[in-house]
Amino acid sequence: MLRLLLIMIALLAAPAAAQDIPVDPFSGLKMTGDWQIVMGNCIACHSPKLITQQRGTRDQWLQMIRWMQEKQNLWQFQPEVEDKILTYLAENYPPREDQRRAAVPPHLMPPNPYAPPTQQPNRETDNAGQSL
Repeated sequence: MLRLLLIMIALLAAPAAAQDIPVDPFSGLKMTGDWQIVMGNCIACHSPKLITQQRGTRDQWLQMIRWMQEKQNLWQFQPEVEDKILTYLAENYPPREDQRRAAVPPHLMPPNPYAPPTQQPNRETDNAGQSL
């Protein structure tokens, strides 16, 4: 019975202990682990609020980084730096029950009526525009 009581007290105290992590007044990042590496690499391009307002698993954070590298010209990280960034983000900004739903995968999205028309190959001409 005493053991059960101690376990319950420990479980109730865990959320309070997690909230005791100091927050950097400049960036709003939790000052734990490799937070300075995250700050140095991430807020060079965007507001730290884009970090603190997001949530994700390690894989979801990696997907966000890959998107930024592909679409926003984010530089490639050394593998050990990327590992530290992903570990920090996944541990300090994990998914929550009360967050919004995950994005719909692009292949499940309806066509965009505002997208520019795609150029379809003309079957009556070859790739150089010569008549067949």
